Amino acid sequence: MSIIVPLPAADGSLAPYTLSDAAHFPDRITRPLNRVALAAAHVVADPHADIDPWLQAAPDWERTIAYREYLWDLGLGVAEAMDTAQRGMGLDWPMALELIKRSVAAARGREGAVVFSGAGTDHLDPAGTYTVDDVIRAYEEQIAAIEAVGGHIILMASRALVRAARSADDYARVYQRVLSQVRQPVIIHWLGDMFDPALAGYWGTRDLGKAMDTAVAIINASAAKIDGVKISLLDKDREIAMRRRLDKAVKMYTGDDFNYAELIAGDEHGYSHALLGIFDAIAPAAAASLAALAGGDLAKFHAILAPTVPLSRHIFRAPTRFYKTGVVFMAYLNGHQDHFTMVGGQESARSTLHLAELFRLADKAGLFRDPERAAARMKAVLAVRGVAL
Repeated sequence: MSIIVPLPAADGSLAPYTLSDAAHFPDRITRPLNRVALAAAHVVADPHADIDPWLQAAPDWERTIAYREYLWDLGLGVAEAMDTAQRGMGLDWPMALELIKRSVAAARGREGAVVFSGAGTDHLDPAGTYTVDDVIRAYEEQIAAIEAVGGHIILMASRALVRAARSADDYARVYQRVLSQVRQPVIIHWLGDMFDPALAGYWGTRDLGKAMDTAVAIINASAAKIDGVKISLLDKDREIAMRRRLDKAVKMYTGDDFNYAELIAGDEHGYSHALLGIFDAIAPAAAASLAALAGGDLAKFHAILAPTVPLSRHIFRAPTRFYKTGVVFMAYLNGHQDHFTMVGGQESARSTLHLAELFRLADKAGLFRDPERAAARMKAVLAVRGVAL
């Protein structure tokens, strides 16, 4: 029996949409993968908490960790307390550290479970004035806290460093000092200003070519301390160019939620690993495609991922920083949480038309585990938003 959902159109009308069958991706991937794949995981909010959502965060810890266990079952690693978890956009450092502690503890008892956790400077008052030395101390504080619980580090871009630095030399000083102290190789995260406007001019310039020169020089000079670099500029040509310039010991982790399929597949000169927010939303498809790639079936890899790319481009459309709304909406539609409530009240950050198009694109990619449930939940959200069905 066909499942039909009336979806709103831009002209105010409703058009019946007939869902396709679920793709039935595997719930568990056990074969070794030939790419490192980390999903930047979201946080499940507690909808019953008596808080002011714009000012405070109240995660549902049980559901939040259960989602990470779901990702590990699929053979994916977890990039913890990153921007997908609304780090610095609803989730402050004390709450992020609690999340990291719980995630690292949950991974400890699971064979093959990988967690890398974000260390930054977001405990500094955003209204404050800081020196480069203040930024170094802030990084050191968060790194020490994460390493103390057994965590592996993702060195996040720093808003405070953008304000404190006067030149590319200041960036080199910060990174060289911090990297000299880490216990294990870290992942460097270059997050573009489309994800966080406060990071405009990172590496000391708004010229991306010059910024890449600085980043590559810093990374290659400390290659022994670096596992890889995640670049999130939504520019595949810049990623490929940087990938070819990195020390051979340093991995490139694509953060390009527009072009991930071709970047992961690679070319005759190399390929990218993955650290992606979209892998939270498309986890079963991502895992199945990577398993196919590891088995030498490039055609199947692309056949699975190709339909997810239009969905990802829609979720990450400008203003890109609101992509978290689409990621959590997917988790709600797929039954990973019983509500569409987000940290910071961010469920309101995208329009009803945006969510309706997300629903269509997710269905076309075969991403609904239970189409009937997804349809019922889509109707419930439409009703709350004033769409008379």
